[in-house]
Amino acid sequence: MGNKQTIFTEEQLDNYQENPFKERIVESFSEDGEGNLTFNDFVDMFSVLCESAPRDLKASYAFKIYDFNTDNFICKEDLELTLARLTKSELDEDEVVLVCDKVIEEADLDGDGKLGFSDFEDMIAKAPDFLSTFHVRI
Repeated sequence: MGNKQTIFTEEQLDNYQENPFKERIVESFSEDGEGNLTFNDFVDMFSVLCESAPRDLKASYAFKIYDFNTDNFICKEDLELTLARLTKSELDEDEVVLVCDKVIEEADLDGDGKLGFSDFEDMIAKAPDFLSTFHVRI
């Protein structure tokens, strides 16, 4: 009981070993915004990514990670980049447009065509697994 063994193919292991947002994570935590971490940046990163970090702290960094163009909004282009990383660009252009439009339609509370931080907070509040997935186990 509890000793179930799973065998992964090399391709499955590759899928699990690489976080598609690794560069964005490091850039978001670095003081210079380019991924050059100081020791304090490194400690901050693991403090936020630990399982017990507060939801609002995790939310603020998740927002920064998904805000690729650093304009303090998650716009359609940011969503397209997010989808491309999550799906390894396997969706066709029409599917990407459909998903991005639907996300903005459902999450954009003020109707400006992009997600501000309050829109993002509201969206992840409806995602009960956000806290359990936005972490790193060491």
